[in-house]
Amino acid sequence: MTNTMPTVPERLVAFLPNLRRFAISLCRSRELADDLVQAACERAILAADSFAPDSRFDAWMFRILRNLWIDHLRRQKTAGPHDDIDEARDVSVPSGEAAAHARMDLAGVTAALQRLPTEQREVLVLVCVEDMSYRDAAEVLAIPIGTVMSRLARARKNLMQLTGISFGEGRSSDTKGGVL
Repeated sequence: MTNTMPTVPERLVAFLPNLRRFAISLCRSRELADDLVQAACERAILAADSFAPDSRFDAWMFRILRNLWIDHLRRQKTAGPHDDIDEARDVSVPSGEAAAHARMDLAGVTAALQRLPTEQREVLVLVCVEDMSYRDAAEVLAIPIGTVMSRLARARKNLMQLTGISFGEGRSSDTKGGVL
């Protein structure tokens, strides 16, 4: 009987874009994100024997990456500011007026996302961008599910305020279920 389960390195190749996106959301620097992703991949390959094949690979990798980020922050407490993601100009969009609006919208959302507290940004990226369940996000962040839910609610509310999104007429964020 042959083992058809993909190896950790094989899984890593397919998972790199997700890992890089999460790293960028944590550190706000593409260069540092690439370094973190590389270190996370190295650590995962070295610890491949400790990965349980019946567990979630994405949660395992996000936890490794986040732990590396925390280690980096501890080492760099006295370091200067990091490179800003706003300096990156490699976003591809169609040309013309639509492209200008898309770039402005992206810049506004990126700026708003970066203004969120780290704990809110982490939860928002894991749940809304990486499509993780609350339970899996709680596991990655080592916090209770209720904390994930409250941080996510605050993150969504703060992101809406920072981007100028408002509830339409006849809808209220202050009422349960959005019903007047």
